[in-house]
Amino acid sequence: MTPLPELRLVGADVLTPEGLGEQPLTLVNGRIADDSPSCREIDLDGFLVLPGIVDIHGDGFERHLAPRRGAMKDLDQGLIAAEAELAANGITTAVLAQFYSWEGGMRGADFAARVLGALDQVRGRLVSELLSQLRFEICMLEDYTAMQQLVAAHAIRYVVFNDHLPHEALEKGKRPLRLTGQALRIGRNPERHLEYMQALHQRLHDVPAALDRLCADLAGQGMLLGSHDDRSAAARGVWRGRGVRICEFPETLEAAEAAQQAGDPVILGAPNVVRGGSHNGNVSATDLVTMGYCDALASDYHYPSLRRAALHLADSGLLDLPAAWALVSCVPARILGLGDRGSLAQGQRADLIVLEPRTRQVCATMAGGRFSYLSGEVAARFIR
Repeated sequence: MTPLPELRLVGADVLTPEGLGEQPLTLVNGRIADDSPSCREIDLDGFLVLPGIVDIHGDGFERHLAPRRGAMKDLDQGLIAAEAELAANGITTAVLAQFYSWEGGMRGADFAARVLGALDQVRGRLVSELLSQLRFEICMLEDYTAMQQLVAAHAIRYVVFNDHLPHEALEKGKRPLRLTGQALRIGRNPERHLEYMQALHQRLHDVPAALDRLCADLAGQGMLLGSHDDRSAAARGVWRGRGVRICEFPETLEAAEAAQQAGDPVILGAPNVVRGGSHNGNVSATDLVTMGYCDALASDYHYPSLRRAALHLADSGLLDLPAAWALVSCVPARILGLGDRGSLAQGQRADLIVLEPRTRQVCATMAGGRFSYLSGEVAARFIR
């Protein structure tokens, strides 16, 4: 796709690596370029121009893939709708966190393959860059090879390890909460579903050695590897020893502190910041940000929260705007190895958003110098 003609955005307060201030921003061939008064000027007086948001982990796209139970056939259209929501919230690069889980249904292996295939098909029709992350349940020992084949087939560069089995209940021989509803939702007999979960649990002692081999293989391919919901410094240390350096959504201060001290990137949920705390009683993301134990924020399950969280941190005085916005732009880009985006510096991709400062509404989003979203007064100024 061809980017817009050469443009010079003037009159807006622009957030650059030097800080926030009024200055022109020139866009040439989808990149931030040297200032050139000969370009067509767009007057954005009264607006803010910020780097496009990089969402390092989000599963909000699932709502578009299955807007109603059983309605999961037009995955390509669902992904197109998901991009529209991403763009309307200022997200120019998004990592779609797709489950590969014993839970089945939308989190099962077959559905993961369908989603990744649909994303491969539709990606060339999108303006935003949609990447994929595979969230793999570590107790699925029989699926280790199939998971690696799926990763290779779809050129996935980011794998995160989960363990959502209710081990405590299974160890005591109890029936886990919500088991019947979960089984019926995915069309599985509840007793067979329980037997499957118990079989996975019973092989838990085989998981560490298998994980060691799996992580060594993936790390050897240059894969980004992350752990999810770390609860202790010891657990984080074990993951680090396997080359799993990204710490996603640590549940305790201890785990986050251990990651930060070792130089492992810590990813926290933006909804936690917006809400003022974790919905399930884990450590507060705002507290971790204040202590310097957060490298990047992720949408988790709610795309609008990224923008709102960064602005809340700046408004509350916990961080200045450049530092707060870095949590949703240049730092997640750097963690993902995407050095060409995340800031409005010369030579970077023209990934940006135009924000109305009073309402904080996104008025325009550009990815690679092309519009993915345009609305209201800003749209009128571009087409005038």
